[in-house]
Amino acid sequence: MEIRTIHANGLEFAYLTMGEGPLALCLHGFPDTAHTWRHLLPLLAERGYRAVAPFLRGYAPTEIPADEVYEEAALVADVLALREELGGGEDAVVVGHDWGAFPAYLTAGRFRRAVALAVPPPGALGTAFFDYEQLRRSFYIFLFQTPFAEAAAGSPGFLEGLWRDWSPGYDAGQDLEFVRRSLLADPANLKAAIGYYRAMLGTTPPSGRYPAVEPGVRGPVLYLHGAQDGCLGAALAKDAAANLPEGSRAEVVPGAGHFLHLERPDEVNRLILDWLGPAA
Repeated sequence: MEIRTIHANGLEFAYLTMGEGPLALCLHGFPDTAHTWRHLLPLLAERGYRAVAPFLRGYAPTEIPADEVYEEAALVADVLALREELGGGEDAVVVGHDWGAFPAYLTAGRFRRAVALAVPPPGALGTAFFDYEQLRRSFYIFLFQTPFAEAAAGSPGFLEGLWRDWSPGYDAGQDLEFVRRSLLADPANLKAAIGYYRAMLGTTPPSGRYPAVEPGVRGPVLYLHGAQDGCLGAALAKDAAANLPEGSRAEVVPGAGHFLHLERPDEVNRLILDWLGPAA
């Protein structure tokens, strides 16, 4: 698996890549890195895809944006620019987990096929997000709006605790080592990752630097959610299919938590590969 760099949307992106053929763009979430796709990339390459997993903006070794903008529109612009610079044509596909799911939804109509994991589609959360148990799980989102966010998230055991709570029983030792290199080696990277959440709730106002993103999902999506997800409870996924376009599919994966593609790689990768089909 090679690591390369490419200039897209004004940033120098680092990315992992394997294979040759139509582009399969795989987007990670928080607190995670491009290495999260280490089980899927080789299989995509075997299917005839050029599998690419970028480190998202602000996640080392990708560059930290000088304007410190992490709003949804910037992520969408990144994905479309990466697709363009990487030569992804009409046969390109996109897969997104956690934060990577947001731009995957919003660009689904621009890719032949799209997959989203662990974050239900827009409109599916409804009032269930404000259920007490879900608010308890989401404490970190509200913590990240405060001036103490970086100190808390960088304290010993915090990120480890999120992985433990979100994917109970999963040994995240290797993943956390990748996360430490990407987010904890330089405080600016951790601040960048927290910046996504500040933009999400409006603590950081919209920059106006990127075209407004039209809400909604414009193309068929495969949605997968872990039955034991400790970040976003599986109850939040019950209306996922109803909030996706015709031809979409939603499935809850038994015995898996938030990082379902790492906990149950054989099952999850089979579902993804069946949905994407062979490279055209």
